[in-house]
Amino acid sequence: MNFTNIAVLVSGRGSNLQSIIDNIENGTIPHASVKVVISDVDGTYALERAQRHGIEAVFVDSNKYENKASFENEILHIITQHDVGLVLLAGYMRVVGPTLLTPYKGKMINIHPALLPSFPGLHGQQQAFDHGVKVSGCTVHFVDDGVDTGPIIIQRCVPVLEDDTANVLANRILEQEHKVFPDVVRLFVQGKLIIEGRKVRITD
Repeated sequence: MNFTNIAVLVSGRGSNLQSIIDNIENGTIPHASVKVVISDVDGTYALERAQRHGIEAVFVDSNKYENKASFENEILHIITQHDVGLVLLAGYMRVVGPTLLTPYKGKMINIHPALLPSFPGLHGQQQAFDHGVKVSGCTVHFVDDGVDTGPIIIQRCVPVLEDDTANVLANRILEQEHKVFPDVVRLFVQGKLIIEGRKVRITD
């Protein structure tokens, strides 16, 4: 089995990042290592999490670049320095453009806090709660050039209870995110994910 270097893009506190790091360190995700964590927001707790584990943590300020392509080209430059074979979007709050996506098509995975294709984009948990759904959950999918439209790998469902608030629902979904995201990373590293059009086949 080949060893997989991972880059993680973040914008916030990085709890999903932590779940990936923990599962690598405890051996649940073998033959993999998070080499760099990149944030588009300065001072995020995700960067501190990375530093605590000896992982390179980088803030890239989009305001310093004249356009999205040049901003993403800087991120790409950082990633390629680490011979990365998998890019994870773990609470990264930007739509990835072709500069970054094209080199990693089929090797970039996002986690979304709703059952796609319903409630894409920002605040999926709040969208679902406001819509009055009875079941919500999370989706892990390959990234394409749309907004949360890439081929779905795994989804996990959670009930929406009568006395839920949006925050309570979001926390229930997050518990599943912390389980399913490492599962998907492990399957990718093991070469068990095959994209067939709109569908992702998981091999034995």
